[in-house]
Amino acid sequence: MAITEAFTGTATIGTAENSCTTNTAGPDVETSDGVFQCFLELNALADGDIFEFRVYEKVLTGSTQRQALLVTITNAQVDAVMVIPSLILINGWDMTLKKVVGTDRSISWSIRKLA
Repeated sequence: MAITEAFTGTATIGTAENSCTTNTAGPDVETSDGVFQCFLELNALADGDIFEFRVYEKVLTGSTQRQALLVTITNAQVDAVMVIPSLILINGWDMTLKKVVGTDRSISWSIRKLA
């Protein structure tokens, strides 16, 4: 099995949900299949900030894409890199970032794929 870096990006994250697969407003629908894991660089966060990381997926190919995971990230981070658990994704998924409270921050990400 090979490990690849399937999607990467850096963006200033504000209150609009940002897709980590397309680096545009999201969520979008990615249909490549595999085991995916996201790494987030959160060194820019400060106390008082609240950001949300979400994963969306369709249960079946013809299903509606729905939220499958929500991680709330608050305040300055002791560990500047957050590693999201690996997920098996296939039918129409996306990973997104959004600011809830605080200042817009530059966040980098790497979505790695095991295939």
